[in-house]
Amino acid sequence: MDYSRLVSVYEQLEKTTKRLAFTRIISDFIREIPIEDLDVALLLLEGRVFPRWDEREVGMASRLMLKAIVLASGSSADSIEEQWKKTGDLGTVAQQAIGKKKQFTLASHTLTVKKVFENLQKIATIEGAGTVDKKLQLVAQLLTSASASEAKFIVRTILNDLRIGVGEGTLRDAIVWAFFGKELGIEYGEEENKVIIPDREKYNEYVQAVQSGYDLTNEFGPVAAAIKKKGLSGLDDIEMKIGVPIKVMLSLKVDSIEEAFERCGKPAEFEFKYDGMRMQIHRDDDKVFIFTRRLENVTKQFPEVVSYVKDHILEKKFVIDSESVGYSKQTGKYLPFQNISQRIKRKYGIEEMAQQFPVEVNVFDIINYKGKSIV
Repeated sequence: MDYSRLVSVYEQLEKTTKRLAFTRIISDFIREIPIEDLDVALLLLEGRVFPRWDEREVGMASRLMLKAIVLASGSSADSIEEQWKKTGDLGTVAQQAIGKKKQFTLASHTLTVKKVFENLQKIATIEGAGTVDKKLQLVAQLLTSASASEAKFIVRTILNDLRIGVGEGTLRDAIVWAFFGKELGIEYGEEENKVIIPDREKYNEYVQAVQSGYDLTNEFGPVAAAIKKKGLSGLDDIEMKIGVPIKVMLSLKVDSIEEAFERCGKPAEFEFKYDGMRMQIHRDDDKVFIFTRRLENVTKQFPEVVSYVKDHILEKKFVIDSESVGYSKQTGKYLPFQNISQRIKRKYGIEEMAQQFPVEVNVFDIINYKGKSIV
């Protein structure tokens, strides 16, 4: 699929703030995406180069992007800087600069979504000597091949500033509309922001099925591809993968014991609430992965938990759900969550922090056993 088609969708979405119109535009687009491009196209539609759970980032600063625009367009650094000050958006600056160059060169281009995606991922993985120059050249090459509009969104994607806001709920609903709209009898009203859903209960079942598939993968591409292949039954083929976090069930908060009984009925079991951090722990032979409830990979930040797992759990392939709680080495008493929360984003002094704020792991559920989901 040509990248220009995705760009045309970006442009349509920019022109509306109405959620239903937003969903309709995306659903129409999803229907036409070739199955081999679904993973890539849907990630780029969210303005992402990696899934939510993947800690890698393109990691390119605005100043370096400015240099790439200068290199690709032939414009002076001063003029690009001036435009940036006026617009506050390097995407728009790239669109203007590349647009002017194209008027003079009439250069042809054929960028595909896969080509753009692969190059953006390369930018994130470049390491070693000359990293900055290599990234600069790679971005400049992309922009040189791009049209003015394509350049705008390439730059915004790299800077993680797509400015469109395609959320999880919208993409989930768009997949349902795209593949099951006719079956469910969904009709669009005359107004831009009106839709008619005859059987709301059945519609909600389809939405929940798509959501469940997404909860196991945290990517919409595999979910859409499974449906495109086999319809709703294709979702049965989606399995969780060790090393890829799943959405965990969160608690329902209540204000009183009476309200708690209303929510869960009687008899009910009461347990101590740990003031800790949710940890979803994956093991695949010698590899251990630790994810927070927000799907952040914090394996490096909690080396002692990796050791706990390797030393005390015999099984080599599993996913467990747990709560890690900080404690004082001096008193043995639990510490408030705030004490260990500062470890989550830590990049340096990790061992020292682990010594200062150690955690114990309270395991309360097995999600995957011997590589098979037991959800």
